[in-house]
Amino acid sequence: MISTAETSALQTSVGRKHTRPRVGVFNVGFHRYWPQFPGLREELDGYRVEFEDRLREMDVEIISAGLVDTVDSGRKAGDHFASQNVDIIFCFVTTYVQSAFIVPVAQRGKAHMVLVGLQPTAGMDVTKVTTRMQLAHDNCTSLPEIMYAMRRCGLRADTVFGMLHGDERSAALVREWIYAAKAVHALKNTRIGLLGHPFEGMLDMNVDPTSFTVAFGAHIDMIEMGDLAKRVDNATEEEIAAMTERINNFFTFPEPGADSSIAGKVTPESMRNSARVAVGLEKLVADYNLDGLSHYYRGLPDNNDEFLIANIIVGASLLTAKGIPVAGEGDLKNCTAMLIMDRLDAGGSFCELHPADFTEDFVFVGHDGPGHIGISNEQPALRGLSMYHGKFGSGVSVEFKVKNGPITIAGITVREDGKFAMIAAEGESLPGGIPQTGNTNTRAKFKPDMPTFIENWTDAGVTHHFALGIGRQIGILQKIGRIVNMEVQVVAQ
Repeated sequence: MISTAETSALQTSVGRKHTRPRVGVFNVGFHRYWPQFPGLREELDGYRVEFEDRLREMDVEIISAGLVDTVDSGRKAGDHFASQNVDIIFCFVTTYVQSAFIVPVAQRGKAHMVLVGLQPTAGMDVTKVTTRMQLAHDNCTSLPEIMYAMRRCGLRADTVFGMLHGDERSAALVREWIYAAKAVHALKNTRIGLLGHPFEGMLDMNVDPTSFTVAFGAHIDMIEMGDLAKRVDNATEEEIAAMTERINNFFTFPEPGADSSIAGKVTPESMRNSARVAVGLEKLVADYNLDGLSHYYRGLPDNNDEFLIANIIVGASLLTAKGIPVAGEGDLKNCTAMLIMDRLDAGGSFCELHPADFTEDFVFVGHDGPGHIGISNEQPALRGLSMYHGKFGSGVSVEFKVKNGPITIAGITVREDGKFAMIAAEGESLPGGIPQTGNTNTRAKFKPDMPTFIENWTDAGVTHHFALGIGRQIGILQKIGRIVNMEVQVVAQ
């Protein structure tokens, strides 16, 4: 989670859009019960209202369809959810219900459904149980019937079962589904810009932009280098000075390390260049209403396009920490993975595998260029690079490592059938130094051991880029996969 201090230090006119996912909720029952057991319907409705109030605390918009207890009420609920474009539907199973009432909600609602059965008490005193009391505790009775009917109809659903009160396990699962819905909501409303093209020769970078619309509902906006150039050229001295102050306040400027011939001090000229491009970059993002950006330039050296990309790293890092992921080398897939990780409040830094350490059993993960500087517990550093290895130009680059503790890495790949898949692993960020080369780097340890992990990660068919986030996020990533019908393969957990 990005701290308040970090957020205020990065405050600008652009940043992550605050949009709340729409969560559909309804509870269920059997219409024949109501005349038989007066007050039962009202009791069950009360449990639903309590559940909805809990969800509202997670900053979501609740779209309630009330009680479904007939086929017709199920159809009306499904139509209501569809008209409100909900991102997920919670079927709150408050008593036994016939599966025929639930299927039309899923068929018409057009959103992933989670069956939630939360028993009102931990158990019943069998010496005092009445039929009415048993019906109010029948929260799991129809779960198998509903799931069977859903699968017969070619529909997907998932289940959470537990207690309404004092049950952290089921509460945590519901929270994961809410975070998954937030990420999916962001995906289907996102605009990612492609500035330039994927790095030539990297076959895992190539991807059809339309496929993001097909899979997630996202829109890929083609951005010309001239779009950025115009805004950089129009940056005023006041804007450049303000950006320079932001950079000076947020970053450190260390003395050169072992690679001093390449990674040296930041010169006043290179600082001004980075600040000027950062001003133009933020204007570009605001003008095109972008939620993310991927960039790369290959062309001839010593021209304005090269200048723009060579000086984009600082501005890109500031944007990434504000919730607008910027991915290098034209990698749209990893920009999407970074956006997902960011919407989980986990960060999402642009990474690949770096050299390994067989003595301490870890592998460095990082990249040259921008990183998510909001998930470091140390002040990130800037170094002036006389060259970018394998690329053209020179400029200022970011050096930082992710805070120690649990981490999750996730990369989006394309399978042989053309469908997206996510490869994910959980590990640990270890304490210790990193190379002083002006790159992002984190000492990452994964199970069962470093060499086996790298073999398993490679064999999974992931691309060589991935998003690095803090915390253990695989449970939520798997739920995102369920909602958007994307394979999620777990390599280490």
